[in-house]
Amino acid sequence: MARRDPRPPTDADLAYLRRCVDLAREALDAGDEPFGSLLVDADGVVRFEDRNRVAGGDQTRHPEFEIARWAAANLTPDERAASTVYTSGEHCPMCSAAHAWVGLGRIVYAGSTEQLVGWRRAWGLPDGPVAALPIGEIAPGIDVSGPAPELADELRALHARCAGVDVSGS
Repeated sequence: MARRDPRPPTDADLAYLRRCVDLAREALDAGDEPFGSLLVDADGVVRFEDRNRVAGGDQTRHPEFEIARWAAANLTPDERAASTVYTSGEHCPMCSAAHAWVGLGRIVYAGSTEQLVGWRRAWGLPDGPVAALPIGEIAPGIDVSGPAPELADELRALHARCAGVDVSGS
């Protein structure tokens, strides 16, 4: 069963999470929502990375979902189980399910679903079309770490920019 109170990411995790935030910024700069993710093998080698690509109209083009697809096609079950997915934002229910079905290992996220929902509500934005459930509600057997408080302000600014909200004075 996944912990309801995940431990914070380690110092070693933060370097990967910073790359995820850079990918999220690349996504936003390209007109997509600010999310980026990495798949790291047991030896610490980045095997796959991607960013959100939903601007074209396909709302399933989340980087975590692309990682699951890539891993299913390119890694053995043991390699998938020993890997870690790093991501700028906690997996949505669709991505949590894909992660579990493919048999990927640990998830480390920079920003939580709870944080994102809180920011959006504070900015007067509507909730998304899918319930904002934490990973453990969808895939209870996955080891989860996050959020990373060191990256919260940067993530909040990226999501505010995406939403067209000015948070420079707050």
